[in-house]
Amino acid sequence: MFAQLAELHPVWQTVLATLFTWGLTALGAGAVFSFRSCNQKLLDTMLGVAAGVMIAASFWSLLAPAIELSEEMGVLPWVPAVVGFLAGGAFLQIVDKILPHLHSGFRMDEAEGIHTSWRRSTLLVLAITLHNIPEGLAVGVAFGAAAYDLPGATIGAATALAVGIGLQNFPEGLAVALPLRREGMSRWKSFLLGQASGVVEPIAGICGAAAVLVMRPILPYALAFAAGAMIFVVAEELIPEAQRKGDTDLPTVGVMLGFALMMSLDVALG
Repeated sequence: MFAQLAELHPVWQTVLATLFTWGLTALGAGAVFSFRSCNQKLLDTMLGVAAGVMIAASFWSLLAPAIELSEEMGVLPWVPAVVGFLAGGAFLQIVDKILPHLHSGFRMDEAEGIHTSWRRSTLLVLAITLHNIPEGLAVGVAFGAAAYDLPGATIGAATALAVGIGLQNFPEGLAVALPLRREGMSRWKSFLLGQASGVVEPIAGICGAAAVLVMRPILPYALAFAAGAMIFVVAEELIPEAQRKGDTDLPTVGVMLGFALMMSLDVALG
């Protein structure tokens, strides 16, 4: 499989990988055809797993290769990692303050970003879309980095990242579609809006892959940037949302399981 994938241009590799991650978002949203609601403890646990996957991916698939590549390029290894990481977090902080969005279970007056008259359904979709920007970017940067055949950046590692992100996209699709269904929206409309949150991943992925292919010197920074953006999402959105109902034990177990899963994927495939 890796041999066939390696023959493709990195942009096409990214397209296939992000279509896979988008597909898992759609699969999660498709649960509305079978269920009207989901057990809150199960959903909180799955959000914890998603957080754990993103934390592990940020180090194993992004920061560690960024440090290795910096050493190969003769740059102080910690500089690109720190600068890129903080820049990624700052970028998501700005987007979080600007993009109107609303998290599941919150009242309309608790919406974040610039005030708007957009409907609740639109704001719920945008909340998950915000999560998916760094995820798509991370996949694109990983496949773009693998094109240079450098230590720490391989097709296997990029594929492991895509698989891990795809798996954690399932509960994200679920977290959008089921609340819309509970509010009385039709199954089809709930599904379509739920999967729409994943559309941004192929777009962000292609941008990330193209950027590192054109400008190799930014590669360590780009990897760290994607890591910083993902950690921001984990700290700002996923973990607080998973623990919002008061249960901290199951989300914490989920984080541990998600981290272990992504670490295993990266070591096995990377």
